[in-house]
Parts: sequence; C-alpha cells; structure tokens
Amino acid sequence: MRIAIVDDDPLVRMGLKAIVGSEPGWDVVAEAGDGREALAAVNAHRPDLVLMDIRMPHMDGLEATRAITAGESGAKVIVLTTFEVDEYVFEAMRAGASGFVLKRVPPAELIEAVRVVASGESMLFPASTRRVIERFAAPASAAGMPDLTEREGDVLRLLARGLSNGEIATDLFVSVETVKSHVASILMKVGVRDRTQAVIAAYESGFVTPGAAEESDPHQA
Repeated sequence: MRIAIVDDDPLVRMGLKAIVGSEPGWDVVAEAGDGREALAAVNAHRPDLVLMDIRMPHMDGLEATRAITAGESGAKVIVLTTFEVDEYVFEAMRAGASGFVLKRVPPAELIEAVRVVASGESMLFPASTRRVIERFAAPASAAGMPDLTEREGDVLRLLARGLSNGEIATDLFVSVETVKSHVASILMKVGVRDRTQAVIAAYESGFVTPGAAEESDPHQA
C-alpha cells in the first residue's frame, strides 16, 4: 500500500512515517506540509491512501480532501485531528474522507484505521465517528434517498451502526458476498464513493435519524 502523509508539523510527519512505514508492504511515498503540496504529491506519486491534517496554511485539509476525492487518483483519505467532536472533521468526511483518527491515538489504532479504510470498510466504529455524523449531519428538507430495495435499506441501517460486512451478513443471515453486492448497489444509487458518505447521506435525508444507529448496537459496552 502506498501512503502519503500531509501535516504542517515536520515532527508529526516523522512520527506518522515511523509508524505506518514499519508495516510490511506499506510504503510512505510522499509527504506534504499543506494542501497545495498534498495535491501535487497525489498527482505525482498516486498513493492509495492519504493521512490528512485539517488545519494547515495556504490550503487546508478540507479543500485538499475535496479535490483529492473528486479527482481520478482513487486515493482514500483519513483525516488527522486533535479534537474528536469537531465540525471540521464532519465537513472533511462530507468532502470525501473515509473517517478520522485522533493524533494522540496509540500506534496500533492508527495502523488498524489504515487497514480498515484500505480494505474498503468504513470507520464508523468506534462510535466516535458516528457521534460526529449524528451531531453535524442536519437533515435537509429537500433531500431524499433513491429507491433502495428493502434489503438494501436494511444494509444501510446496519452500516449506520458501524457493522462490518461480516457482521451484517450474520445479522441478515446472508453471505458476505451478498452484503458486498448490496453495498455496491447502495453506493451506486446514492452516488457516493464509500460507506461513510452513504451513511452521511442517510442521515441528511432523514432515512436514518440521530440516536437510531445506537439502538441495540452490539458494539456498545
């Protein structure tokens, strides 16, 4: 996996590179100190995943994330943040980021977050990501969801609870491949690139309501 690290603090970049670069098969191919450098790095090095700081000079992480995810590189973005419940974090996910990681997390959690996003899953577990979406995703009166099948609706509600493909398959008594097929159909119908954006769209359309994703959530202690 090819990774780019974007942060205006050289020491932070050094630490992140030491962590993710130590994983077998992971290669830090580029570093950048602001959003403009990030866009140039993505175009030049074509990373699979970008670790993106939000608050940076010249071009912030929101604008850079929006440009990267709207482009043709196919790179996924994980936002790096100091504060967990932050409107900027939500806006970054709304702009196309697959999730966020607190800068103070243990290295093992950062590595797991990269693995989750790289595998195509969403970072809606742990619950902190869902809390950010619930807090800032205001339903829009003109919004609406496309015509999902009943089973696709079931899958989308379970995605909003942060369940993985395997957990959804167990819950619905279907195969993992069937779940993957439903997820692909949902993404196509909703017109988004990954699960996080599908869940945001579900909240903003009123298809899922704040608090509903937490009900009977098997991941809650």
